[in-house]
Amino acid sequence: MSLLRTPQSGRSGIRSLATWYRSGGLSAIVFALPLVLTFLYFSWSPIVRGLVLSFQKNNLVTTPEWVGLANFSYVLTDPQLPQATVNTLYFALLALIFGFPVPLFLAVFISELRSAGWLYNVISYLPAVVPPVAAILLWKFFYDPSGAGVFNSILGWFGLGPFAWLNSPDLAMPAIVLEATWAGAGATSIIYLAALTGVRTELYEAAELDGAGIWKRVWHVTLPQIRGIILIMMLLQLIGTFQVFTEPFLFTGGGPDNATTTILLLIYRYAFINGDFGAATALSVLLAGVLCVLSVVYHLLTRRWSIT
Repeated sequence: MSLLRTPQSGRSGIRSLATWYRSGGLSAIVFALPLVLTFLYFSWSPIVRGLVLSFQKNNLVTTPEWVGLANFSYVLTDPQLPQATVNTLYFALLALIFGFPVPLFLAVFISELRSAGWLYNVISYLPAVVPPVAAILLWKFFYDPSGAGVFNSILGWFGLGPFAWLNSPDLAMPAIVLEATWAGAGATSIIYLAALTGVRTELYEAAELDGAGIWKRVWHVTLPQIRGIILIMMLLQLIGTFQVFTEPFLFTGGGPDNATTTILLLIYRYAFINGDFGAATALSVLLAGVLCVLSVVYHLLTRRWSIT
């Protein structure tokens, strides 16, 4: 019986192929192929090239030398790596505790302002318009350790300070986190505001009829409705904070006493100070692997919370 059905199945497959061809399937592939190849070349070619470079001794001038796992062994035994890892984790922890709630609070606050919300929306987004380098140099002026510095002058009115800020190993990282929070809160709050527009108004009306104040409405209505966005933004912040570079590079250059040396700053030193692009790429690959594992673990831990 199966032999009798084979010719009919073959003819059906030929008719399906012909129908696909007449409906423009081949034309779609021809048009899409250049875009796909371009995407693969510019997106995945650097990744593949980076993986190859991590197994080479390469200064981009002389002929590359294949060294196998020597680059990974070198960066893992570098005495600066533990300090850079601790500093990166410290920055991520401070940014998560103090910086993550700020844009969420701004978004809720602006959404509650029915008439003047647009004005606060513009004001909160202004830091995102300022070029990052200009903003960091401005804050560096604010952090002047002398008594005439902007922040020290303000604290002096209350009998506090002066503080060394960026010159202090204990205050340098919190000072960098403060500026990074100011710079990134506006753009993130816009995302939260967009998510808040999807919250059903009848839920707020029912909460108000039950006598719930603003804080109860936020806790029992707003946050549960946008917790999926909150979890995604938290993951993106964790990934971003593990890749912090601009702020410590421009503020302190990794000092004082390597108190603000991060993993990406260490990668920069490997590549552009030591001229060892193989070691820099090896550490980059390790960081990418850690972030991939972190993303998977985070997804597994929060999957139930984001869908319930």
